[in-house]
Amino acid sequence: MEKQSKRVFDKEFKITTVRLIVSKAKKISELSRELRINENTLHTWRNQYLKDAEGSFPGKGHQSPQEEELRRHRQENRVLQEERDILKKALGIFSKA
Repeated sequence: MEKQSKRVFDKEFKITTVRLIVSKAKKISELSRELRINENTLHTWRNQYLKDAEGSFPGKGHQSPQEEELRRHRQENRVLQEERDILKKALGIFSKA
């Protein structure tokens, strides 16, 4: 049995496809058969596009400003926790002496 590789679609393809759906030029079921893309995938693309047309389909490694801020805060939180843990250990060591 041959393993299928995951197909990757660029932003322009997704936007063009979604515009066909939104403009009611094509039904999702029709496009799904024509493009051989799962209907659930097309529904997801449409929902992403309708939620935020400008920020939809940012691509691999590109995040929305909110996602980028959340990533930065999580990283900062990790650093602060590590520093706190180091200080706790140091306090434990010096209080024994």
